Amino acid sequence: MPTRRAALLAIAAPLFLHMPIQAAPADETPVQLNTVPGPFRPDASSLRTYKTPEWFRDAKFGIWSHWGPQSVPRAGDWYARNMYIYGTGQYKHHLEHYGHPSKHGYKDIIPLWKAEKFDPDALMALYKKAGARYFVSMGVHHDNFDLWDSKHHAWNAVKMGPQRDIVGDWKKAAQKAGLRFGVSEHLGASYAWWTPSHEYDQTWPMLGVDYDGADPKYASLYHRAHNQPYRGSSTWYTTDTRFHQEWFNRITDLVTRYEPDLLYTDGGIPFGEVGRTLVANFYNASVARHGGRLEAVYHHKDIGSGEFIREAGVQDVERGVMEGINPLPWQTDTSIGDWFYSEGYKYKSTTDVVHMLADIVSKNGNLLLNVVQYPDGSLPPEPMKFLQEMAEWMAVNGEAIYGTRPWKIFGEGPTKAASGHFREDTAYTPQDIRFTAKGGALYAITLGSPTGAVRIQSLGRKAGLEQRPVKAVTLLGSTAPLHWEQTADALVIQLPASLPSKMATSFRVSF
Repeated sequence: MPTRRAALLAIAAPLFLHMPIQAAPADETPVQLNTVPGPFRPDASSLRTYKTPEWFRDAKFGIWSHWGPQSVPRAGDWYARNMYIYGTGQYKHHLEHYGHPSKHGYKDIIPLWKAEKFDPDALMALYKKAGARYFVSMGVHHDNFDLWDSKHHAWNAVKMGPQRDIVGDWKKAAQKAGLRFGVSEHLGASYAWWTPSHEYDQTWPMLGVDYDGADPKYASLYHRAHNQPYRGSSTWYTTDTRFHQEWFNRITDLVTRYEPDLLYTDGGIPFGEVGRTLVANFYNASVARHGGRLEAVYHHKDIGSGEFIREAGVQDVERGVMEGINPLPWQTDTSIGDWFYSEGYKYKSTTDVVHMLADIVSKNGNLLLNVVQYPDGSLPPEPMKFLQEMAEWMAVNGEAIYGTRPWKIFGEGPTKAASGHFREDTAYTPQDIRFTAKGGALYAITLGSPTGAVRIQSLGRKAGLEQRPVKAVTLLGSTAPLHWEQTADALVIQLPASLPSKMATSFRVSF
C-alpha cells in the first residue's frame, strides 16, 4: 500500500520534477589548514616552480588498482551512484540482486567486499614483470569509502568489508618489489556525485519512498542532506566548506601516513586554497624526507571544476592522449577494461596497450593502466593474459621505452590519433612509427607488424631532421644482421624472415 506521502508526491511530481534545483548556500565556516614548512606555498606562482622528478620521467609505465566495494556487484563503474538512479542498468541490477535501494543500499554492499583472495605480493610480482615501474593504489573513490585505517572516517576497509589496510598492504608489496608507490583520491567530487542516494523512485509502486541515503543515521557515508547535486563538470566540487575541511583532513591523513611518491586527484585541484595547501604540504614533506630533493608527483586534470595549474604538477588525460610532444611531462590514465569489474565488458588487447604506450612516450608522457580485479582481489583471465603478453613485449622492447625522451618529432605515418580526454580508440597501422631517444640513439617503433621493408621518411636525407648520417641500425630482440639504406627519401630497412614481436617492432638507430 503506497504511503500518503507517495500519493501526494504522485500529484506533485509532474510539477516538482521540472522545477529548477536551487543550490543550497555554501557554509561559510573557515577551513582550518595546517601547513608543512618548505619551499612551496599554497599559491599558484609558488606551485608553478614545480619540476617533475626524473624517476617519473624515466618510469613511463605504471599500474593502478582501481578497486573497492563497487566491484562487488560486477556491474561496472559508478555503481554506487547509478544504483540510485531509477531506470539505469545498475539500478535494475541492484533491484534484482540485492533489493530496493530504500532498504538495501550501498551500505549493504560494503560488507560483501571481503577481498578474500587478495595477495598483493603475488600481484605486484606480476605487475613488475609486465614492466610497471610505479604502482598506484586506490585511496578513496567517489563512494566515500576509505581503503586505509582512516583516522577521520569510520567507513573504511580496516573496520568494514575486508578488515585490512588495503593501501598499507599495497605499499608494502610495492616497496618489496622496488616500485614507486602512489595513491589516488576521488573524494572531492563525492559530496555532489552521491546526491541520488538521497532521492527516491519516480514511478509507482515506490514513488516517494526515500532511498537509504536520505536516512540521517547514514549521513557519514552518504553525506549530510543538501541541495547541491552533481550536474556535470561545473558542479564536480561542492562549495560547502564543511566538506572542504573533511576532504583536507582525510587526504592529509592518507598522504601523511603512507608517504606516497605520487598523488592523483580525479579532477582539478579541489577547493581553491584548501587544495593548494594540501599540494604544497605534499611537496614540502617530500623535500624534507629526501634531503632537500623533491621526489613527489601530483596529478590533476583540466576537466571538471576545481583549479588547473599546468605547471603545478603532472597533467593527467583520462582515456586519451596529447596531440603532439608536450614540453612538460604528462600522463594518460586508462583501464584495460571498465574501471571496476564488469561482467561481459570488452577488454583492450595487449596490442592496443602497447600502441598507446609507444604513442604516449613519444609525446613526453607516461601511461597509468588500471588492471581490473575481481571483487575477491584475484585477476580475471583477460588481465592475466595481458600481463603475460606485456611482460614478453617489454623484455624485448623496454630499451626503447624506459628512460627515453622525445625526439625532434613524435612520429610519422598515415594515422592521426585524436587528442583529448575519452578519445583512445585509434587504430594504427605498421606504417605508423613513433620515435624515442636515449643516450645518443634514436628508437623507431612500428605500431604493428610490418612486412618486407620499413620506410622511415623522417630519416631520409632531404627530411633535414638529422644532419648526421645513419651509422647503424639494429632490431631489438634480434641478432640477425639488417640490410638498410639511407636514401634521400627515407631510411629503408629490409626485414628479417621473422620479427621478435607482432604487436610493435623497435629499431635502434645510431648516427
